[in-house]
Amino acid sequence: MELAHSLLLNEEALAQITEAKRPVFIFEWLRFLDKVLVAANKTDVKEKQKKLVEQLTGLISSSPGPPTRKLLAKNLAALYSIGDTFTVFQTLDKCNDIIRNKDDTAAYLPTKLAAVACVGAFYEKMGRMLGSAFPETVNNLLKSLKSAESQGRSEILMSLQKVLSGLGGAAASSHRDIYKNARSLLTDRSMAVRCAVAKCLLELQNEAVFMWTAELENIATLCFKALENSNYGVRVAVSKLLGTVMATALMPKQATVMRQNVKRATFDEVLELMATGFLRGGSGFLKSGGEMLKVGGSVNREVRVGVTQAYVVFVTTLGGQWLERSFATFLSHVLDLVSHPRATQTHVEAVYSRRCVSFILRATVGSLLGEKAQIAAAKEICQAIGKQMKAVEAVVNDTSGENKSGAADIAASQHVMVCALQELGSLVQSLNATASPLIQEASIGLLEIVTSVLLHPSMAARLAAAWCLRCVAVALPFQLTPFLDRCAERLNNLKTSPEAVSGYSFAMAALLGGVHQCPLGIPHAKGKMVVSIAEDLLRTAAQNSRLSLQRTQAGWLLLGALMTLGPSVVRYHLPKMLLLWRNVFPRSLKELEAEKARGDSFTWQVTLEGRAGALCAMRSFVAHCPELLTEDVIRKLMTPIECAMTMMSHIPSVMKAHGAHLKASAAMVRLRLYDILALLPPKTYEGSFNALLRELVAEFTLTDNSANTTTSLLRSLCHYDDSVLLGSWLQETDHKSIEDQLQPNSASGSGALEHDPSSIYLRIPAGEAVPGPLPLGVSVIDASVALFGVVFPHVSYKHRLQMLDHFAECVKQAKGVRQQAVQLNIFTAVLSALKGLAENKSTLGPEEVRKSALTLVMGPLDNPNPILRCAAGEALGRMAQVVGEATFIARMAQYSFDKLKSARDVVSRTGHSLALGCLHRYVGGIGSGQHLKTSVSILLALAQDGTSPEVQTWSLHSLALIVDSSGPMYRGYVEPTLSLVLTLLLTVPPSHTEVHQCLGRCLGAIITTVGPELQGNGATTSTIRSSCLVGCAITQDHSDSLVQAAAISCLQQLHMFAPRHVNLSSLVPSLCVHLCSSHLLLRRAAVACLRQLAQREAAEVCEYAMSLAKNTGDKESSSANVSPFAPGVSSRTDIHCRHQGVNITETGLEGLLFGMLDRETDRKLCSDIHDTLGHMLSSLAVEKLSHWLMLCKDVLAASSDMSTATLLSSGKDEEAEKKDEMDDDTMFTTLGEEDKSKPFVAPRWATRVFAADCLCRIINLCENADQAHFDLALARSAKLRNPTNDLLVLHLSDLIRMAFMAATDHSNQLRMAGLQALEDIIKKFASVPEPEFPGHVILEQYQANVGAALRPAFSQDTPSDIIAKACQVCSTWIGSGVVSDLNDLRRVHNLLVSSLDKVQAGKGSSSQLYRESATTMEKLAVLKAWAEVYVVAMNIKKEAESKPKRAIKNTDDDDDDCGTIDELPPDSLITLVQPELPTLSRLWLAALKDYALLTLPAEFSSQLPPDGGAFYTPETIDTARLHYRNSWAPILHAVALWLNSTGFTCSESTEAAAISGLQKRSTSVNLNQASGAMGSAKSLPEINKDRMHLILGVSIQFLCSPRPEEPIEHVTACLQALHTLLDSPYARVHIAEDQLIGVELLSVLHRLLLTWNPSSVQLLVTGVVQQIVRAAQDYLQEKRNTLRCMTILPTILFLIARILKDTAIKSADNQVPPPVSAALQGIKSIVTLSMAKTEAGVQKQWTALIRSTLACILEYSQPEDSVPTPDEVSMLTAIALFLWSASNEIIGVQSLQNGCMNRFKNALNSCDPWVQAKCYQLLLSVFQHSNRALSTPYIHSLAPIVVEKLKAVERNRPASNIELLAVQEGIKVLETLVALGEEQNRVQLLALLVPTLISYLLDENSFASASSASKDLHEFALQNLMHIGPLYPHAFKTVMGAAPELKVRLETAVRASQASKAKAAARQPAPAIHSAPTIKLKTSFF
Repeated sequence: MELAHSLLLNEEALAQITEAKRPVFIFEWLRFLDKVLVAANKTDVKEKQKKLVEQLTGLISSSPGPPTRKLLAKNLAALYSIGDTFTVFQTLDKCNDIIRNKDDTAAYLPTKLAAVACVGAFYEKMGRMLGSAFPETVNNLLKSLKSAESQGRSEILMSLQKVLSGLGGAAASSHRDIYKNARSLLTDRSMAVRCAVAKCLLELQNEAVFMWTAELENIATLCFKALENSNYGVRVAVSKLLGTVMATALMPKQATVMRQNVKRATFDEVLELMATGFLRGGSGFLKSGGEMLKVGGSVNREVRVGVTQAYVVFVTTLGGQWLERSFATFLSHVLDLVSHPRATQTHVEAVYSRRCVSFILRATVGSLLGEKAQIAAAKEICQAIGKQMKAVEAVVNDTSGENKSGAADIAASQHVMVCALQELGSLVQSLNATASPLIQEASIGLLEIVTSVLLHPSMAARLAAAWCLRCVAVALPFQLTPFLDRCAERLNNLKTSPEAVSGYSFAMAALLGGVHQCPLGIPHAKGKMVVSIAEDLLRTAAQNSRLSLQRTQAGWLLLGALMTLGPSVVRYHLPKMLLLWRNVFPRSLKELEAEKARGDSFTWQVTLEGRAGALCAMRSFVAHCPELLTEDVIRKLMTPIECAMTMMSHIPSVMKAHGAHLKASAAMVRLRLYDILALLPPKTYEGSFNALLRELVAEFTLTDNSANTTTSLLRSLCHYDDSVLLGSWLQETDHKSIEDQLQPNSASGSGALEHDPSSIYLRIPAGEAVPGPLPLGVSVIDASVALFGVVFPHVSYKHRLQMLDHFAECVKQAKGVRQQAVQLNIFTAVLSALKGLAENKSTLGPEEVRKSALTLVMGPLDNPNPILRCAAGEALGRMAQVVGEATFIARMAQYSFDKLKSARDVVSRTGHSLALGCLHRYVGGIGSGQHLKTSVSILLALAQDGTSPEVQTWSLHSLALIVDSSGPMYRGYVEPTLSLVLTLLLTVPPSHTEVHQCLGRCLGAIITTVGPELQGNGATTSTIRSSCLVGCAITQDHSDSLVQAAAISCLQQLHMFAPRHVNLSSLVPSLCVHLCSSHLLLRRAAVACLRQLAQREAAEVCEYAMSLAKNTGDKESSSANVSPFAPGVSSRTDIHCRHQGVNITETGLEGLLFGMLDRETDRKLCSDIHDTLGHMLSSLAVEKLSHWLMLCKDVLAASSDMSTATLLSSGKDEEAEKKDEMDDDTMFTTLGEEDKSKPFVAPRWATRVFAADCLCRIINLCENADQAHFDLALARSAKLRNPTNDLLVLHLSDLIRMAFMAATDHSNQLRMAGLQALEDIIKKFASVPEPEFPGHVILEQYQANVGAALRPAFSQDTPSDIIAKACQVCSTWIGSGVVSDLNDLRRVHNLLVSSLDKVQAGKGSSSQLYRESATTMEKLAVLKAWAEVYVVAMNIKKEAESKPKRAIKNTDDDDDDCGTIDELPPDSLITLVQPELPTLSRLWLAALKDYALLTLPAEFSSQLPPDGGAFYTPETIDTARLHYRNSWAPILHAVALWLNSTGFTCSESTEAAAISGLQKRSTSVNLNQASGAMGSAKSLPEINKDRMHLILGVSIQFLCSPRPEEPIEHVTACLQALHTLLDSPYARVHIAEDQLIGVELLSVLHRLLLTWNPSSVQLLVTGVVQQIVRAAQDYLQEKRNTLRCMTILPTILFLIARILKDTAIKSADNQVPPPVSAALQGIKSIVTLSMAKTEAGVQKQWTALIRSTLACILEYSQPEDSVPTPDEVSMLTAIALFLWSASNEIIGVQSLQNGCMNRFKNALNSCDPWVQAKCYQLLLSVFQHSNRALSTPYIHSLAPIVVEKLKAVERNRPASNIELLAVQEGIKVLETLVALGEEQNRVQLLALLVPTLISYLLDENSFASASSASKDLHEFALQNLMHIGPLYPHAFKTVMGAAPELKVRLETAVRASQASKAKAAARQPAPAIHSAPTIKLKTSFF
């Protein structure tokens, strides 16, 4: 192959290779040339041009195949446009000569076609340059067109199209000729030709004005004819032509209009023309109606489907803005179509027409209009419905009897209603919460209008209205509960109207069915309401025969819908349901028999409907509540079910008696019975198998059914891969919903709600927009086939044989069409049975069963119906799988081998070749290994049969199956297979698309088989690889979308195995072009491939995609901004998407993908787009930050125009803020408005949600990339260094703006995403400092935005999940520490305070919209948020307290600048939480208690409180658990902090008091339910014990086994809570006393340490372990101390006493030596040890020790002559310590008392005044001892001595300060004694004190001469007297009265004192401050 890569064809190499390989070599050279010519140097090309032209023109006559001729033509044209054009006319003439040649042989055909292709390519490339030669060329082509065969016709038409496109207006002279010659071929029998004509005419209409003026009607008629008997490709091409011509007629292009004066068609004319196609039969209106039903039906359908597509093309071409302007007219026209009697001749036809109209509306309104325009469209639809309904009401209320036409009007109106209501529902559902204006604006009255249709006379309309309500409720869940209530109320009020009973019950059922789509659910009580309504309906059904039927149906429908609410609701009503079910059916056979004899046809109809309804409700129960299906319940269900089965056999006789109109009701009963049995385990109804199988077999073999109804299940039971044979790939197109109508089986695509009302509450099958159950006749057969598959594996072999023989008999007996139908049904049943056997791993049975089955299956392999052949092949494969015996498989294979060797007819060759494929598919490589060689050789031979494309298709398909299933075993056949595939690809005409599709499949299978080997460099490997690449290139260039899709998946496989060899530079642009293909499968393939590429090479992919944008040039790329998905067309500017490139603008591929998200509805496709964008984001977002943020911002900016109204609604202070917001908003909304011309649809809400998620991902990616993203200073310097550096922090304002836009949107999902983004931003940026303002962070400036984003989330009508999220953001914001000013924090804090009020409101107080657990979620979120704030607040407080108080030192000088310190005052945040703490702590404990109960294992469920907890109700316990699981951890941490801070001193009563003290709202939160009345009597220790158990229990339970998905925050919070808790002494004692808890906790922590990796967790674990160990140590210490003390105390006390003796030596300066202080301190510590709690023995020992120590000290203080004098003061202090600290019982012993008193006496009598002073001080402390028993003896003994000593002072006045101090201390003792005395003894005591004091006073004379100490004594005495007088006035008077001389002395002294004061005041000398002597003990021991 490498030899082919040269500019000139390497003719030597070509000559050397074999004949067979030459075409591939030539093709490979042309491929190389194609790439190289564009890039080559012009002069090189010119040099070799002559030779090249020779070589290329030579190839024309070498019979090139289709892909070769295409490339050849392209290269020749390129060569002339790059090199010289001298010889171009010569070459053109050569081609024309070849075309003129009369040789018609098949051998010459390829040469002719190559010449035609070259002509087209020349004109396309060079256009007007060849203008002079064009008339001759065109005539030449037209002439040969007349005589050409189909391949030639297609090729010539394609060339003409290129000639037209190249010449444009210059070809005007030939336009009419081309038109005349081409139009007749629109009805050509070859579909490829029809497509080619359509494309040629589409090109022609660009310039040929006559086509859309004079010829407009003829074109329309031609198109309608072309659509008859068309295939999908033709319908797409013709509808594109028709739609475009009609659009051009209505709005011609400016240029053409300017040139010629044209009369434009009016809108009505155009629509009229389109309508004739929609409503007409095949070839005109001549056929009579009856004939049309017989023959015209199918023709009519194809035309109708084609015209439907044309409508969509028409609107799409005109564009979204046009649709917006003309929507009302267009809507009324489209709705008129479906009310036309011709569109609705039979019910199935009516459904088909409705489907078409719905398709038109969905494809236009759904994708072309933005959200605002969609809301306007919804209003229009509402008006249309209202208008229709008025007309209907007029007819219904018209009693005059003039309504002959009225009935027809109503019948027609129902279809209009269905279409309008379905579109309205779809619109609202796609708008989701953005649709809220529709509901809120009363002027629209959407709800009134829709509910009015619930009373429409027609059931279809009522169901459609109910469905529409369901859509509204799912989009706006806050409407769900009000709707239900409203319907229930109307149902009660209008009980007597049959329509109302039916309509409102439909609506309620639909709403109940929608609950599962609303995460917040509905209140539990609604279930009760529904049950009571349903019961009432069923009970009253018999009362009024006019209503019996409706009430019965309605009652059971409601009960069936109730079941969809799931076990949590149904559990409560199950007993009642079982009873109802039992009563509907007769109890016994006797009753059954008796029943037959009774009743008329009406009662039978009601009975049957009732039983069908009951079975339907049962089925719903089994499907939706599998958890409740215990054996007992199943047994109870089986009673009515068995009865129903018995009843089935009686029904034929009942129908004989009462007429055939019971047929439908009976069929409904059967359908319901089959449905429920299929869901139950077959073992439960084994006993009834015989009867049941009889019914089932009769059902699908059409025994009692005269119609030839066929099942719809066959396609789904066949293998997905066989779609190419079945044509079921149509299911994968954008037109699926209308193309279904054209499928051959019965009623295909005619699904409609009215066929089975129960589907209104069931889940919609994936991919459907509206439930569409098939007509009853088909549904019953489907159900019987499905049930047959379930039962068959459990049936005995004997019965299996009987049934299989019976099937063969049935087939034999039926004839013609009926035989086909019976065969189809039987085959489907057999397939279903075989599938069941395979799933059950059972076998088919013994030889005779196999034989019978084989005969049955082999027959249809020769059936002319391809579907049957397909099914037979599938069945054969399944049989081989089930039997699994080599001999049996060999027999089957041999049979097909023989057949294929002999057979010549197409049918058996196709059937048996598929049989081989299926055998391999189901038995796999190993099982079928020995047949591999034969199979492959036969299939390779068949694949070369060029005469029959069908045989080629089937054999290639089978070959692909074999390659797939054989795996590595196929390796030996790869080369021959590959060379065959290439040969066929190069020769098979492109019009045989199925063959090419199968070739693509084969190629893919081969690539997979070779697999990773493709990377190798060996000769064979590289040959295989290049062959694969050539194959991919050919299929890639095919015109059919499915072939292109196959090529893409081949390249995708290649890229997986050999990435280096796939050329992305050409692949990626081609994928981008396919993204705007009109074919869903191609778009899917392209995105799937991009997804894989983006995973590995995102950067390259984006780069190559951008190259496409550059190449298209600016003019096109700007005009084609967004191309709507509309089938077949993009906007006007890019009809030729391929020439002009693709709509990639400067936003690149990612922008295009975002745009696709708005238009695509296919789930798989959208999910792949999400993934692709995700991979691109992960790889590129960090490097191209601005680009990705801009993308997200542009998408999110669409929110702002929707939601400016609801942005901010609050006080004056935010007016300014509001203004800013508005400015920003207007700035954002005007982004896209400069260029009105582009068809711009603002991104829809789902895309915006995705963009918001992307934003969060970008933030996370940056976090992992580089710290500079979150550091403004670093980021700025990086930007300075290199301007291309792009860092996240520089875009902070954009991030906040985006989060803000999202968080304030209409759409709830977007609000959630926005709040999440906001939370992420706060978390990541909270600590980023602002470099310009030290001490501040950069988020501070955005506090207004954060507040404004949060405020709307706390409004009255916000759903719980959003409030919960918002609380989370609030707590993150408050706790982030960004805002330090309390006033600024208050805004957000107030939101939490208001929420707390809501929490306190208790259960059931607010009007509930959602299920109770939603309230649980909201309340717990509030409590969690508060808990998080409290935790942060306490941490701040703790930090502030632990900081060294340096701030305070600085502020000592002036206290005022305290406020200027710029950090949170230590308790700031806590001040916000403090007021709420009493409430919060109570609620937190309640929540923890709930959580503890909810985490109990299931077997303890009986212990749960019957009426729920504080925040949950028992009914919603399962959902509530989840919410508790999310919020318990922070709450636990907060409770631990609170308990620690209050030290467990707060009981519940004090909390309650605190609350009432705070005047809180009345609290009805049920906090104490469990403990009941006892609760109030609990003591504090008991309460604390409970709290400890609660906290430890919750923690241990969680830490035992935290689930791996548990957030790490929960683990850390739990550990921190334990750590905090164990800080408090109470908790430590608790955990140490209860050793079991400690041990348990330690073992749990040990396990946690081993299983959780993060170091943060491990550190916390070790911290908690330390705490526990420390607590245990302390406790042991306590216990041990008491015991150990007794062993070591004697030693210690002895040592202390000795130290005292040896160191307490009197010193001159009265200093106390350090050892003495230490000894005294030791005595104090030991004596104060509490031994009260210890046992008696220890106590006795202790007493003895203390006494002996005191005795020692007394002994040591005895002065001895030999030793230095002991320091009396220290000894006395020691004695006083004993007296002060030990109890009277220990030291109140006589001997010790006496010793102590003696020591005091000695000291009092000491001659050292210092000793005296100290003695007085110590005595004072003894006298004041609280225990009177101890102090009294001392007072009695020592007081007299004190009095004596003090009296003596009068004679011996103090001479020094120390002496003065002694006197003063003595007086203090006396004064204390006076104070201690009783009132009656006061006089005697004062009689001692007062005279003593007076005796210290000096008279005036002696005062002057006295010493200073003496004077001070005088002053001291006087002051004391002045103080005592007023203190005890009565006693003082008495004493003074008794001794007048004292009185005189006192008065004199007072006067003298006052006189001296007055003098002093006059002189005013500076006052001398006499300070009292300042001698004190260094250490105070008291």
